[in-house]
Amino acid sequence: MNLFSSFDPSSNWNTSLNWMSTLICLIFIPSMFWIIPSRLNLIWIKIIYILHKEFKILLGPTSKGGTLIFVSLFSFILINNFLGLFPYVFTSTSHMVMTLSLALPLWMSFMLFGWINNTIHMFAHLVPQGTPPILMPFMVCIETISNIIRPGTLAIRLSANMIAGHLLMTLLGNTGSSLSIMMINLLVIVQLLLIVLETAVSIIQSYVFAVLSTLYSSEVN
Repeated sequence: MNLFSSFDPSSNWNTSLNWMSTLICLIFIPSMFWIIPSRLNLIWIKIIYILHKEFKILLGPTSKGGTLIFVSLFSFILINNFLGLFPYVFTSTSHMVMTLSLALPLWMSFMLFGWINNTIHMFAHLVPQGTPPILMPFMVCIETISNIIRPGTLAIRLSANMIAGHLLMTLLGNTGSSLSIMMINLLVIVQLLLIVLETAVSIIQSYVFAVLSTLYSSEVN
């Protein structure tokens, strides 16, 4: 058994049915259409409203409906991160296939929009204000490389954070069979604390992904 086999997107029938975990959230959507909203629904609406106001400040007053993309992105990543914390549910956001397919099209669309509509503005971004003339060629190279690796850093940050916590929990869980009763009690407490930490990480990483995408889009305007 490979340590990373828990992250393989395959089920017992040798099919990639585990990718269906990204659609499990559809089960929870019908509850949104009840006449009297639940407390969970009200909390979710409140969170979305706060995010909308924050993203609107980052995007500027000229953007119309731009926050909808990033709030939806935050919601999608958050739901998938949360679902991955349940036993026997495949964590799709721990795979580069999922994270890159979110980050790469966003970054590519920002770059195309920026270079086609605001070419001078994009060239100005390559040289930070106050750079000495002798350092300008180096700064252009550094800024270009940092711009190109942005989708990679977005994707790797999300997937690495999801894998790290799950791997630690798997490693600790596999040692349970060879421990004494006292140590097993300690292990259960540690695992519970790790689950709380992973819950916080899943919220933070989805927020970071959405905020950085918003900042990248605001740079091209």
